[in-house]
Amino acid sequence: MRWTKRSGVVAAALALIIGMGFAPAATAAPLPVDHNFLAGIPAELANPGGSLPGSNDYGCKPSPEHPNPVVLVHGTAGSQQTNWISLVPALKNEGYCVFALTYGELSPQWPLSRIGGLGDKTISAWQLKLFVDNVLAKTGAEKVDIVGHSQGTQIPTYWAKYYGGARHIDKYVSLAPFWQGSDGDGQGRSDLIAMFADALGLPPAAVPQTDCPDCVAAPGDDDFAAAIDAPNGPYVEGITYTNIATRYDQLVTPYTSGILAGPAGIEVTNIVVQDTCSLDRSDHLSIVANQRTEAMVLNALDPQHPRPVPCLAVPPYTGA
Repeated sequence: MRWTKRSGVVAAALALIIGMGFAPAATAAPLPVDHNFLAGIPAELANPGGSLPGSNDYGCKPSPEHPNPVVLVHGTAGSQQTNWISLVPALKNEGYCVFALTYGELSPQWPLSRIGGLGDKTISAWQLKLFVDNVLAKTGAEKVDIVGHSQGTQIPTYWAKYYGGARHIDKYVSLAPFWQGSDGDGQGRSDLIAMFADALGLPPAAVPQTDCPDCVAAPGDDDFAAAIDAPNGPYVEGITYTNIATRYDQLVTPYTSGILAGPAGIEVTNIVVQDTCSLDRSDHLSIVANQRTEAMVLNALDPQHPRPVPCLAVPPYTGA
């Protein structure tokens, strides 16, 4: 057979098609994980108003191994970037669809738009509801797993109890929770923020009057903390809880306020990080950004595949 230029092109095309069919699928390189809580600040400065790599990818489809998207809920003065420099890449590298919002911001203008957790908490819970509604709609998932830090352990409870969120939550992991005590985040803080917002001329926010078939009214005479505790504690039937606390928490006082047993029929696991490693001196910040907590969170989200939790020195403020 005479070899022509045309036959050469055909042969090359066939070789390409065959090669594509049998070539191994390309896999994304693991994201770097920075175990330093304070590294979230330069990440925000480098990408103002953005999202950390590995988060808020609305094209992500949950896998059979991890069917629930993970929604990260930051603490007071945090944001979707500054709070999660460690856990976003750690979760993404394990195959989870990871989403993080900024709630309770005082202004839509950066940088105030990325100093969250300062607004009315009932409105923050509504923001979380809208965010998760969108995550579920885009990913096709039926439920999410929640990982919250500090105030971000309370906001999802209000959503679960009063804005119809309970049926959308599978696992609920709380870092530095304060179910029974104080985080210094009471009425005085709310009054101070209201004065600050008024001085800036910021309009007051409110939950919109909209149709919400799953919503129920919170107890009328209760403040936010009392509302999430009503009627019989903060836990909601059908949700699996893990609380992770540190003895060196300088804001949640006493630290045991985040260690609360669940009622019959609700699975609650309480972890004090120093119980398994005296070298761990993580505080209210670095509990979010260290290898030990990372392993505990992954075990809480996927208890069928537990991994060892390393014992290593974890300093306050930063992590390790």
